[in-house]
Amino acid sequence: MSIRKKSPDFVLFLTVMSLLSLGVIMVLSASEYKTLIDYNDSFYFFKRQLIWAAMGIAAMLLALNYDYWRLKRYIGPALIIAFVLLVLVLIPGVGREVNGARRWIGVGPIPFAPAELVKLCIIVFTAYGLAREKERVKVFTRGVLPYLIVLALAAGLILLQPDLGTAMSLAGIVFVMIFAAGARMSHLGGIGLAGVAAIGFAIVLKPYRMQRFLAFLDPWADPQGAGFHIIQGLYAIGSGGLFGLGLGQSKQKFLYLPESHTDFIFAIIGEELGFIGAALVIMLFLLFIWRGIKIAVTSQDPFASLLATGITAWVGVQAIINIGVVTGSLPVTGIPLPFISSGGTSLLFTMIAVGILLNISRFTTTR
Repeated sequence: MSIRKKSPDFVLFLTVMSLLSLGVIMVLSASEYKTLIDYNDSFYFFKRQLIWAAMGIAAMLLALNYDYWRLKRYIGPALIIAFVLLVLVLIPGVGREVNGARRWIGVGPIPFAPAELVKLCIIVFTAYGLAREKERVKVFTRGVLPYLIVLALAAGLILLQPDLGTAMSLAGIVFVMIFAAGARMSHLGGIGLAGVAAIGFAIVLKPYRMQRFLAFLDPWADPQGAGFHIIQGLYAIGSGGLFGLGLGQSKQKFLYLPESHTDFIFAIIGEELGFIGAALVIMLFLLFIWRGIKIAVTSQDPFASLLATGITAWVGVQAIINIGVVTGSLPVTGIPLPFISSGGTSLLFTMIAVGILLNISRFTTTR
């Protein structure tokens, strides 16, 4: 067995480019009517997504050619900056409020979501710390607790935006990384129970979250209110049948399905491309997860292995939550479908993470 610098994982690269290409096409299809009404331009979101996709590809290539271990020297300052931005976004006049949520900072005409930077920083920070303390990971107070404290601080600030979905996904990512680092099952069980309790408390604390949770249990109890998103999403998926209505032929995108180009774009995929198209998207995400796990397992550097695990969990957890919400399997919470949903900052930082993962794949073992 030997380690040598080699070509990046081509299957992973092809998988990501396939999801990204599909995303750009589906953003155009899902948003054309809404943007014609709102902006008098059917291509408004499509052009923005195309620009962000190009920027994401460029960022991915830069990360691909930047040796991953160099990230260690920047993680402290980067994490501090990320937390400062999380605080700034909550300040009126600095943070941009959209639909009652303050999640973006306006950088000129470009909205920037600090939570996406925080995800990447916490993944790198946790991977670096757990790799250094790999002998202590079974000692809760020294090997696990420090990373849970950082997670709790980040999740708390994200919940103030409010953004339960992103906080949940971040918690899921860190949980997977701690598991991969070899933490005791008793510790993991306690962390899981504490996480469920925290989510339950967050739901009870806000009436609209409780309404969404009750709507998840029975969306038809309030079809014009809290259950509206779920019902319209299910109508879209159900009407697609096996082969779909055809690309661009969605009916739900005519202002029936809210967030059709962002959080609920998977429903439009199901409607236009049918069960086959939706299954293909799920298979591509499963392929991404498989390649990511393979990279993590075949890396002999503990930092690289945990970093690959965190990035793979990032994409996997978000995809599971998004698809679960759209199909009525999970309560409604706003979280984009990686590579596919419209959204600039999310796409950019996800592509940077992919570049890092591809860079790690260049140093995995060969037999």
